[in-house]
Formats: sequence, C-alpha cells, structure tokens
Amino acid sequence: MLLQRILTGLVLAAIAISAIFYLPILYFYLFIGIIVLIAGWEWTGLSDVHSILGKLSFSLFLIIPMLGITFWTQILEVLSVVLERPEVKEYSGILEWLVIGPTLFWVALMLLIRKAPEELLEIDFKKRSKIFIGWFVLFSAWMFLTRLRAFYGADSVMYFLVLIWIADISAYFSGKKWGKDKLAPIISPGKTIQGMYGALISAAVCGIILAFYYSYPFMIASDFILLSVLTVLVSIYGDLFFSLVKRKNGVKDSGSLLPGHGGVLDRIDSVISAAPFYYAGVILIGRSVFS
Repeated sequence: MLLQRILTGLVLAAIAISAIFYLPILYFYLFIGIIVLIAGWEWTGLSDVHSILGKLSFSLFLIIPMLGITFWTQILEVLSVVLERPEVKEYSGILEWLVIGPTLFWVALMLLIRKAPEELLEIDFKKRSKIFIGWFVLFSAWMFLTRLRAFYGADSVMYFLVLIWIADISAYFSGKKWGKDKLAPIISPGKTIQGMYGALISAAVCGIILAFYYSYPFMIASDFILLSVLTVLVSIYGDLFFSLVKRKNGVKDSGSLLPGHGGVLDRIDSVISAAPFYYAGVILIGRSVFS
C-alpha cells in the first residue's frame, strides 16, 4: 500500500511540475481547472448530490466564474474602449480583495476544529450549505493558485507545493516515530500533535533555505519563514476539515481515482485550504519574494 502510494505520488508530482514550468498561463488555468472540477465532482457525492444533472450543474457553476476570472483583464480592456473610459482597466486589481473571504474562512475553521470538533461533527448541514461551501473553497483555491502562477511565476507555485508536500511527509514520519498525542482523534485518529510539530519544523526549514537562496533582507526573510509555517498550519487543519466531512458521510476517501490516495479531493485537500492563505501572505509581504 505504501509503495503504491509513493509511486502514485511520484507520477502526480512529475505531472504537476511539468504543468507548472512548461504550460503557458492559459493552459495552466485549464490544467488546475480540470483538477478542481474532478474534485468538485467528488465533493457533490459528499454533499448528497448523486444525480448526473446535479453534478453537472455544480461543475457549470464552477466553470462560469473560472472563465470570468480568466478573461477579466480582457473584459476590462474591451469595456474601457466601448465606454471610452481608460480608467476602467484599473479595476483589474480589485480581485485581490477577494482573498480576504477564503482566508478568514480557513482561519476561523481552523480555530473551530481546534476548540470544538465534537460540535462540528454534530452539526447537520443542509445540502445547499454543503454545496456552497464546496463551491466556495474549490473556486477560491483555483483562483489564487492560478493568480500565484500568473503574477509571481512558476517558482512561487513550485515552492508552495513543495512546502505542502514536505510538510505532509514530515508529519507522516514524525507521527510514526514520536506520535503519541492525538491532534483531533474524533475527526482523524491517525494525526498526532508530534506529527504536526514535524510538519511545522519542516516549513520553517523550507522558509530558511529559500531566504538564504534568494538572499532576502532579515525582515523579508522572517516574514516569509512565518508565512511558510502558518501556511502549513492552515493546510493541516484544512486536511482535518475534509476528514471531518468524510467522517460525517461515513466514508474513508472521497473517491478511488488515484491508487493509494483515494480521490483527487483526498490528494489536494491541504492545497485547497492553504492556497488563499499563502497568496494573501505573499501580498502582505509586499513584494515578489521570488524576484
């Protein structure tokens, strides 16, 4: 099982790295969009949407805003010409403010899972609420992961994914070696506090290495190391959120598409939660940390 998981992970990593560095930006938007749509299909099953029409409708409501965001700049260009108002193009930056919502959502959810996991398990969410939450988190992840690639380059996306991957590996082996205190036993019995510490330490090490590589000034370096650690922390609780949803539905995996990993949603749950938070942090640092 572990070998199968490793082999699948290596194949997925190779595909992801190739897409990050070699796909033109519009094709990268499409690549991430396809992954999100597959994850969305799996989410509908966790939201008690089992009809093909319902699943297709959910996919459509993801596709429409994806197309709108993808061609937002071009739309503003056309409007500025049609309305004869060049200043309309300046509204392209308004999308950055949309990162606030998903960032606050994941931070609040992290605190709720930490403080009241039993209460969250007992809440009976209505179908439309689950559908909206799924749409919100999946669309946000797509939006800010693609914008990270568009505005900060392939290196920024690569670092973000490596950060999550290394944290996941560190958490696994730290938990195996030293894990004795459960992080959230009612949600995910396999996760331990020691595993979480291993992941956070690995995040700090990744931040330090990158800071030295780019020779950042002390303040930029310290901000980026902190961002790396907090991003991994959010990713851990994002993983727990999806575990909570699966536990409420009585299933272990969201799907079976990926051998050894379950579904696509199982593989990208940490990325979904961490992407908006990381993007917001890069904005707050105030410069491209990869230039």
